Amino acid sequence: MSDHCCQKKSQALETLSKRQSKVLWTVLGINAVMFAVELTSGLWSHSLALTGDSLDMLGDAIAYASSLYVINMGSKAHAQSALLKGGIMFLSAIAVFARAVYQITLSTPPALNVMSSVGFAALCANLLCLYLLTRHRKDNINMSSVWLCSRNDIIANTSVLGAAGLVYLTGSPLPDLLVGILLAFVFAQSAGSVLSQAWRQLKQA
Repeated sequence: MSDHCCQKKSQALETLSKRQSKVLWTVLGINAVMFAVELTSGLWSHSLALTGDSLDMLGDAIAYASSLYVINMGSKAHAQSALLKGGIMFLSAIAVFARAVYQITLSTPPALNVMSSVGFAALCANLLCLYLLTRHRKDNINMSSVWLCSRNDIIANTSVLGAAGLVYLTGSPLPDLLVGILLAFVFAQSAGSVLSQAWRQLKQA
């Protein structure tokens, strides 16, 4: 009876891991493609908001790859993966701040058609990612942290579109700069949350 229960539990865990793996491979591909699109578009259009969002996409792609690596490992490996994700999110915040300093010296309004169209495409892509990850967000700290990354992407995409609208209304690059800096703060805050949770679990492992 006990062996039968253990076998059923093992099979259930294996099935869950396969489902998680399939979802992570899908969102990894989406984020990798959108990183290239947003980074190229952000640099070409002089949009700090798009550039910042592209770095977030890169961080997520790396985070998903890390999650795939530890998917069948123990809680300690999951906590270490979450630490890596938190570190990537924090570095993304620093990169956006650095880009903001550079953009301030240019004082060039971003190309609105590129900023709005690419921002909308990124929002659609991340809504799909969030939908795919939501059913697994409470599986473990590994999946919880990648769900948090995806949720932040939705906030970032909405902010990019809002900045595009404000740039259109004001004719000033200031809304784009402010949104880019705001995204950096969001990245830093989320990084702190992920790092704190991962560190607590790592000490318990």
